[in-house]
Amino acid sequence: MTKILLLSDTHSYMDDRILKYASEADEIWHAGDIGEIKVADALQAIKPLRAVYGNIDDAEVRGEFPLNNIFTVDGVKVVITHIGGYPGKYNARVKELLLTEKPKLYICGHSHILKVMHDKKLNLLHMNPGAAGIHGFHQIRTMLRFSLDNGKIDNLEVIELGKRGQRTD
Repeated sequence: MTKILLLSDTHSYMDDRILKYASEADEIWHAGDIGEIKVADALQAIKPLRAVYGNIDDAEVRGEFPLNNIFTVDGVKVVITHIGGYPGKYNARVKELLLTEKPKLYICGHSHILKVMHDKKLNLLHMNPGAAGIHGFHQIRTMLRFSLDNGKIDNLEVIELGKRGQRTD
């Protein structure tokens, strides 16, 4: 079993609460808009990090992380990208990627809206963890925590980190 912490849209912000949850995971996944590379460095110092770059990320972040991250953990094939949409509303690039790769779990960020939903047509679970940073239009800072075990996605939890404008460091 692998415990995952999933976050997105930190926009250069990191605090002790995020790092605490990160330390409890086996892997950390970031769905883009990392902001400054120091955010990724802080996470990588704690646990293995799988990430993608987002639309606000600079050349340093883009040099470190791909546009799409495709991998398998504990029997679950995963596709992560930053901008992609959700079931019934995928952009053309992501729809083609999902049809080609056939993941069990598709993850994106960008919208700052936490969303978890099944795509019955493509037989996958879509996750968007919302936004963990303090910048943007979201009201509550959120992340997701779950486990992967022998092809199953289990123990899904929403983590609320407080209101958007509240620093917790």
